[in-house]
Amino acid sequence: MEKIGKYQFMAEPFHCDFNAQLIMGHLGNHLLNAADFHSNDRGFGMIYLKTINKAWVLSRLAVEMERMPKAYDKFWVETWVENAMRFFTNRNFAITSPDGQVYGYGRSVWAMIDTETRQPHNLLEINNGSISDYIVKDKPCPIDKSSRVQMTAGAELVRTIDTYYNDVDMNGHINSVKYIEHVLDLWDLDWYRNHQIHRFEVAYVAESHQGDRLSLYREQTGENEYCIRICKDTDVEVVRSKVIFY
Repeated sequence: MEKIGKYQFMAEPFHCDFNAQLIMGHLGNHLLNAADFHSNDRGFGMIYLKTINKAWVLSRLAVEMERMPKAYDKFWVETWVENAMRFFTNRNFAITSPDGQVYGYGRSVWAMIDTETRQPHNLLEINNGSISDYIVKDKPCPIDKSSRVQMTAGAELVRTIDTYYNDVDMNGHINSVKYIEHVLDLWDLDWYRNHQIHRFEVAYVAESHQGDRLSLYREQTGENEYCIRICKDTDVEVVRSKVIFY
């Protein structure tokens, strides 16, 4: 099969905001779906992993957009594996219009775990290391890799939220995209009337589960740049994020 996967999606109107633009959380879903399609088709995806009690876990995601698809716009997500190491793999994305215009790019880092022990597993052992056959080193992804989000003890506690059934994914922990939604809900409609998301980063530090209370701390670290920390049980950090607005 081709090393690079290319999948078409549509900005469904129910997945768009009041500006008729695709919501970042739903774009995140499309990126993860593209990653799932690509890996399943090539023998190292969740369909196969489930039979051997293994699973992919998203560790980091960075998305940088010049603009968002509008309601009913069709768009393509290209995805490819940049490299694969023993416990982590880097997967990139390009989001483009049908006529080839670039909306933006994404970078992600994934780990593999044993779903029974919840411990990391050597991904190069899966299906005779077939992931190595699909590494693409010469396709550019012209955005920075995820940074280390630096925050001080002075970050403001903005909100504490409960977690429920709809927050949980098939791996039994809080859905990766739900964290994105919770972070971006820290700003109201008035803010989004005057600002657009240029870059979004999220790093997943630890798992949280249904019933955990999540505390969201925010700190401004630059012009239109904010860092966010999400903790469970008040002080156990589970996520760090950075958002840069236009």
